[in-house]
Amino acid sequence: MPHATTATPSSGPRPRWWTELPLIAVVYGLYSAGRLLVREDVPAAVEHGLAILRLEKSLHLNAEHPLNRLLTAHPSLGIPADFAYASLHYLVTPAVLIWLFRRRTAVYRAARTWLMTSTLLGLVGFTLMPTCPPRLLDAHHGFVDTMAQYSAYGWWGAGASAPRGLSGMTNQYAAMPSLHVGWALWCGVLLWRHGRHPLVRAAGVAYPLLTVLVVMGTANHYFLDAVAGAAVMAVGALLTRPFMWIADGVKGRVAALFARPPAVAVPMRSTIVSDGCKTSAGERIPGRRTPSADSIDASTGFAAQASDDAPAAAR
Repeated sequence: MPHATTATPSSGPRPRWWTELPLIAVVYGLYSAGRLLVREDVPAAVEHGLAILRLEKSLHLNAEHPLNRLLTAHPSLGIPADFAYASLHYLVTPAVLIWLFRRRTAVYRAARTWLMTSTLLGLVGFTLMPTCPPRLLDAHHGFVDTMAQYSAYGWWGAGASAPRGLSGMTNQYAAMPSLHVGWALWCGVLLWRHGRHPLVRAAGVAYPLLTVLVVMGTANHYFLDAVAGAAVMAVGALLTRPFMWIADGVKGRVAALFARPPAVAVPMRSTIVSDGCKTSAGERIPGRRTPSADSIDASTGFAAQASDDAPAAAR
């Protein structure tokens, strides 16, 4: 995984929560709205799903069937897996983000940019390739929707992992890439690299692996969906630094546009009439009396030193 959180283009001031929350909310809102606005072309989505399944079988990568049968046959495994699929995605990711904001400020901005960039890339994938998840394929393909099977045990309905009655507000054909896996990988990388306790680092390894097993066992994703989710995170990591440079440049230009122009210093006008001026010999300055002709020293040609201000006794 590229080192997306080791260095930043600029070490600006610590981000403020009142600016971070709206930014994250806007990006997540765009992501959610984009999923809903993408046209659910069901025949194309089903064909894409079957193509992925055929490719996996040809490569002997079809682990979805045995995992799905395991969770279907054992509620003690299937119910916790459904809870993990429906909740951890929305709990662990914000928790890691808050942890970075509070304890690892130096890497927070790059980590946040990495997550946002990768999420928007995932939206592009949903748009270009709508994909039917295994649980929505025809039953003869051998998959069981564990979310529907165990829906009585959780808050979700039979239609999706969304709360009951809200399954129509989700795009169920946004399986490629798997951002459940992508976000879990983001969490794992950051916990491994910046966690100090061995248990935290161990969780950084276990969480993405567990997520891959859960998304396949619950028949929500193919294995190649998980691979695509990891690939999206890798591309997002590569784009993090350029995006930060662009953001810094835009921020600098906006700040310069709205900045007040610097005050121009106006030179003080001197109150001395002859300040900075030179006169030639014999030139008369207005308001000044000139020496009379008989006060000129014949030997030197200059006026005598006695001035008009001298006392009368000295003349």
